[in-house]
Amino acid sequence: MKATLPNDRQLILLASFFFLLFLCILASTKVKEIRFESLLKYGGFALSKAPFHSHNSSLPNLLGVNSSSSSDDIRILLGILTLPDQYDRRHFLRLIYGTQSPVLGAKVDVKFVFCNLTTRDQKVLVTLEIMRYDDIMILDCKENMNEGKTYTYFSSLPEMLNEENKPYPPYHYVLKSDDDTYFRLANLVESLRVLPREDLYYGFVIPCESMDPFNQYMSGMGYLVSWDIVEWIRVSDIPKSRLEGPEDMVLGEWLRDGHRAKNRFNAKWSMYDFPEPATECTHELWPDTVAVHQLKYLDRWFRTLDYFNVTKALKPSKLYHIP
Repeated sequence: MKATLPNDRQLILLASFFFLLFLCILASTKVKEIRFESLLKYGGFALSKAPFHSHNSSLPNLLGVNSSSSSDDIRILLGILTLPDQYDRRHFLRLIYGTQSPVLGAKVDVKFVFCNLTTRDQKVLVTLEIMRYDDIMILDCKENMNEGKTYTYFSSLPEMLNEENKPYPPYHYVLKSDDDTYFRLANLVESLRVLPREDLYYGFVIPCESMDPFNQYMSGMGYLVSWDIVEWIRVSDIPKSRLEGPEDMVLGEWLRDGHRAKNRFNAKWSMYDFPEPATECTHELWPDTVAVHQLKYLDRWFRTLDYFNVTKALKPSKLYHIP
């Protein structure tokens, strides 16, 4: 009995099936390439190769950059740790962050974080700031740098921010930043879009010459953790047992001892120290920058802001003439 040859219609259907299969494979490959290129552009992402074990213990914000209210948007809290008396620095940073353009698909809230007020001047002036800008968090602690302030910041957030009838988590990511670091919010958001929203630790890995995010810890210039790690810091006994020491190193040790942060992202060299004086931590200013650190002097700020052309959105007006 002779085998029946496929007719023209069957051949066409068969060819169409293989063509559609080819298109699906091509599209999948392209998406992976785009995601991989994004990771290369902003830094390096790594998963832990070690087994993972869970350890548990018993006015509108003028600095918010929000283009949508969708629950799928990335929600980021940028907490700038500073001091109550740094009024001029806070006003300057409000200019820096308040004039950055809204980021599509993201909500970024910038808050200034410090410990309890201790003087009459602080109580008056900081209260006025809160009434005007609503961008300050006052922690229940005595002002310090490396004696638990960072712990108080992270551990206080769940009680401060978790509310009924509000999106959960309130933020997918929480940043701790120094007040001499400049974050470019659009690039920060883009670097996070392809990253996990759980068990994430993101920043500039120390030591400066290392590119391995599991080497030691992320620099205190500015690092980010996902909300589940914030909640773990609040309930775990591990952070409570060690509060003193360089705060960035101590946090890295908490995560190590608690077997947390299996997802790590080294944002080097999109995060770096100001180019001068040159060290192993510095880098030239460049367009793909997420953050520049060591902006302790106004001259450094002006050079950085000028490089990124932050005033390009100024609209012409008869009211001023700026050459």
